[in-house]
Amino acid sequence: MSVAVKSQSVDVRKDRANEVRPAYLESLSLVERLHRCLLDVIKDEFDRRNETEINSVQALLLYNIGDKELSAGELRTRGYYLGSNVSYNVKKLVEMGYLHHARSRVDKRAVRISLTPKGRVIHSAVSDLYEKHVRTVEQIGGIQTDEFVALNRALTRLERFWTDQIKYRL
Repeated sequence: MSVAVKSQSVDVRKDRANEVRPAYLESLSLVERLHRCLLDVIKDEFDRRNETEINSVQALLLYNIGDKELSAGELRTRGYYLGSNVSYNVKKLVEMGYLHHARSRVDKRAVRISLTPKGRVIHSAVSDLYEKHVRTVEQIGGIQTDEFVALNRALTRLERFWTDQIKYRL
């Protein structure tokens, strides 16, 4: 391959990178802001319900646990939460009666967590909120099903890209 062809190839990659940069950086900012906004939406719903004992992060954690019995590590590896947040919030939710915790029958070092009836009430409240959004997001938010499909596809690819960056140290 000649020097001129290699130089053109490098220039094309630089041009593509300059084209992708603003969209990629805007997406990063949006993902971060959307997560914070979701937490604010959940907080607002719980404020309306006069439910002030738990915060929005804890409510989301209870929602994501649902009917499953998990370890704190499994919550973290599924990508829901940072390690220290999981440990702290699980401990608080156990203390407040939203979570059961019990030693695993198989591995006595591991603790399994599941929702108590009080935790299921919170799970149901978040589920009801999401259901309300499902019924109104098209009319009020102006977002159609095909747009969600495209968005989810792009976010899944971005997640895979980031996972590969970590896994393969790219």
